[in-house]
Amino acid sequence: MGFLDEQFTQLQSLQDENNPDFVVEVVSLFFEVSERLLNELSKALEQQIIDFKRMDAQVHQLKGSSSSIGAHRVQKLCIVFRNYCEAHNVEGCLKCLQQVKHEYGIIKTKLESMFQLEQQILNAGGSIPV
Repeated sequence: MGFLDEQFTQLQSLQDENNPDFVVEVVSLFFEVSERLLNELSKALEQQIIDFKRMDAQVHQLKGSSSSIGAHRVQKLCIVFRNYCEAHNVEGCLKCLQQVKHEYGIIKTKLESMFQLEQQILNAGGSIPV
């Protein structure tokens, strides 16, 4: 569906019987870090004086986290977001933050649904093809 790139497939290939929850653990960490960063970015943009350099560092971290799991839509939006940070463009940053939150919400919902379905298959005695 175009929400994840080949990096996610590579993550899945690292999962084996010795570490059956590898992908869920990596993605859960991505969710945790992303939500913290998105909250920090929201708060930063509400300040009277905005620290664009710090925001840029946070967006850079979000970009890296997104890239590591293959969430390329979030990653691409972060590139645009960083350009607005560099230009000290508050309106652009606000717009990008909303877009990033939207794309993050989509990817989170889709991945959580996938993990739930996989767990139901396993609980029913089935197996997940690799």
